[in-house]
Amino acid sequence: MYLLVLGIVLLLLKYLGIEPLADWSWWWMLTPFVLAVVWWSWADSSGYTKRKAMEQEAEKMQERRDRTKSALDSNYKRKK
Repeated sequence: MYLLVLGIVLLLLKYLGIEPLADWSWWWMLTPFVLAVVWWSWADSSGYTKRKAMEQEAEKMQERRDRTKSALDSNYKRKK
């Protein structure tokens, strides 16, 4: 995501003619986009993306369990 933002900023600065970026080659402006594609292809092929998604799901499940347990505990204490 950061590479895409960097690429868009570089393109915008070149388009607006801001120095010294206006004098740079277009290849330098497109480099962040190429690096983003390389990163995404590596992340998908290595399983990094899936692993992060599974970690987020496990964290959400644990939060739900904790909320349910605390709710059950509070109900048990009230009934005494």
